[in-house]
Amino acid sequence: MLERDGFVDRVQCKTGRLRRGTVEFNLCSSYAHRRSAEVKWRTYHGEVDAFALYCPETTGVYLTPISHLRTIRRGYLRVDPPRNSQRERIRFAADYQIGRIAIGGLRGSSGA
Repeated sequence: MLERDGFVDRVQCKTGRLRRGTVEFNLCSSYAHRRSAEVKWRTYHGEVDAFALYCPETTGVYLTPISHLRTIRRGYLRVDPPRNSQRERIRFAADYQIGRIAIGGLRGSSGA
């Protein structure tokens, strides 16, 4: 939950990955790995107001309202400029960036 100006927004936290000049992230949860699952994909429409994303490759943190995302399964925020110079209907990552986090010095478990 995110509170601002007396309003509470429901926020789903996700990890994005840098792919083909965009930060890609899932807009749904998969239940396909469960044999008894009646529903294979569950979207967040109607359940959340925004997605909070962290992308390790850009170290960026992004807050994207669900109303800005027109797809059901994947969201995209453009990091690199498009090769065809298109500007309309493109969600640039910089417009949604709310911070940067550099996580360094972390090591995996030694197993001890």
